[in-house]
Amino acid sequence: MKELSTFFMFSGDNAGRAKEAIEFYVGLFPDSKIESIELNGPDRPDPADHVRVAAFTLKGRRFMAIDSSAPHAFDFTPSMSLFVDCDNEGELTTLHDALIVDGQALMPLANYGFSRLFAWVNDRYGISWQLNLPE
Repeated sequence: MKELSTFFMFSGDNAGRAKEAIEFYVGLFPDSKIESIELNGPDRPDPADHVRVAAFTLKGRRFMAIDSSAPHAFDFTPSMSLFVDCDNEGELTTLHDALIVDGQALMPLANYGFSRLFAWVNDRYGISWQLNLPE
């Protein structure tokens, strides 16, 4: 096995937003970068400005993404989320405040008794994030 990567497919209302999401995430997290973004060519069924395939890292972890304008019976779900252990309250609130814009709080920022501070949000693209400040 060469590698294991988390893979995002931006479809439905988010089709065509993969590049925007990748740039947003890479800008939020240190030690992050876009490795490659390949857009569709004229011979592809999806629009030319949609991502055919992209690879990027967040905090040194590899992710991949595509856009798909084809109809699918599924989309992102909070049952699979990205869990982020933050170093301090300032880092957690910065991430929370950026990710919640045009998103949704599944568990608002609070102390739930299992950590100092925690929030679970869906961002504007439908990706689910658990933001944690451990005890």
